Amino acid sequence: MAELRTEADAAPRRAWPVHVAAGLLVVAILGPLAWPGYALSYDMVFVPRQHLTWTLVAPADALPRAVPLDAVVALANLAIPGWLLQRVALAGLVYAAAVGAASLVPSGRVLPRVVAAVGYVWTAYLAERLLLGQWSLLCCYAALPWIVAAAIDIRRGARAAVPRLVVAAAAASLTPTGGLIATTAAAVLLLGRRPGRTALAGLAAVAALNAPWVVASLVASAGAASDPAGVAAFAARAENSTGTLGALLGTGGVWNRLTTPDSRMWTSTPVVTVVLLVLAVIGWPRLRSALAPGVAYRLAGLAAGGFVLAIAGAVPPGAAALRFLVVQVPGAGLLRDGQKFLAGYVLLLVLCVASGVARLADRFGAEVAGVVGVGAVLLPLFAMPDLAWGGAGALHPVRYPADWATVERIVDAAPGDVLALPFGEYRRYGWTGGRVVIDPLPRYLAAPVVADDTLVVGAVTVAGEDRRAARVREHLAAGGAAADLGVAWVVVEGPGVPPSALAGLDRVYSGPELTLYRNPAAVPAGHPTTARRAAMLLAYTLALGMVVGAAAWWST
Repeated sequence: MAELRTEADAAPRRAWPVHVAAGLLVVAILGPLAWPGYALSYDMVFVPRQHLTWTLVAPADALPRAVPLDAVVALANLAIPGWLLQRVALAGLVYAAAVGAASLVPSGRVLPRVVAAVGYVWTAYLAERLLLGQWSLLCCYAALPWIVAAAIDIRRGARAAVPRLVVAAAAASLTPTGGLIATTAAAVLLLGRRPGRTALAGLAAVAALNAPWVVASLVASAGAASDPAGVAAFAARAENSTGTLGALLGTGGVWNRLTTPDSRMWTSTPVVTVVLLVLAVIGWPRLRSALAPGVAYRLAGLAAGGFVLAIAGAVPPGAAALRFLVVQVPGAGLLRDGQKFLAGYVLLLVLCVASGVARLADRFGAEVAGVVGVGAVLLPLFAMPDLAWGGAGALHPVRYPADWATVERIVDAAPGDVLALPFGEYRRYGWTGGRVVIDPLPRYLAAPVVADDTLVVGAVTVAGEDRRAARVREHLAAGGAAADLGVAWVVVEGPGVPPSALAGLDRVYSGPELTLYRNPAAVPAGHPTTARRAAMLLAYTLALGMVVGAAAWWST
């Protein structure tokens, strides 16, 4: 009994350094968010209040890439303003990622846990995806250690771990990619020759969390096939002399060069990768023996599968297979940006590195392990210093110009479909300091906004799946007028709009940043059918029921 009490008393002493490290990581990375405003970068868009509309809950014309994310954000905005929600979400995912990774380290020592906390956060994967604005994918990244921990406990027979698994998977399943990763991770860790009822129930609950985006994709009018040109455009890329393989081994390789920290091209980066891989090899035997039987190999399988997907688009055989899949298999477009599936590899690498520090402590004593451990903590920080301070200032907050609120009030008084011009998905506004950002208008306005989903990656144009957007694009490219499209409003967000596109429209507001036109020939907007609404409500009810039930079980 005395030994158990000593162990319990020691647990808080081991935990507090991890929480301190997690807090310091939040401050170091998200320091610029102490200033007011919104950090807008590529896919990351927060607005003062995101309205809960059918367009966001279940896109009728586009694939549900942000389902159920947009609905969750809109619901949260009912209680929390957008500027605060962004800070809570980003700080929460960084903190949860650090603490979650540390909790998986099978060591009673503090230093290996701190190594895992820092190592899992200060990675090229997190840096590149954060600057790309994919904070929802990083929610999955942060939830992955917690999913693994809960699955391990379920394998040990702990039924009470099921609600923890469901809640963690819910945080991961804000987007289709996150839901796919969470469900795959749960399946790999829980299924076996004779999985118990608890494991099957947990896996079924995790799979049910995907219902909103699965049903939304089935009832949408968007084409199920994706443009195969996206395979090459979104393939992992080299960042330094070690090529694509070296970039991926170092947890980087994202397709967008503009969101890659400059330090990833330093000549020292490959050396850092080699050092971490050596430590990981040293730590693998300890991790394998410390975890429950078979768990380490399952984690390795999860990591290997993600790594194969990550590199597939960058090698000819894999690229050919992906091109076939995205054309022939509905929903396979999710696989084009394969580097995002590297999360499992990153987690295994970090756990092995931390276990390597612990093994060195067992072999050579605390002093040697201390030197190696401190070096392992500091190495990522010195190797990629430009992740600090919001990616060297890239995430500095800005304010929406007053034009946006004015246009919102006018449109809200007479709702109808809105067309944003120039017709393109991404913008480079002067008030964002030239930072590229996805058009905030669809989330800023309560009215449906006809948005382009064509992506331009370098010299490659990747066609979208929104059939209505394709018709609009063709009409405007042929010199047609926006008035002929039946939309109620046209918002001009910048230069480059030909006069022919604005023919027949009445200008009702003109400001420094936005100009608003009313269409006298507007056609009333359509509404979702009763069957479509019922299907989506059922899907959301199923997913929400799983989360509420898990939370209630957890609290008892």
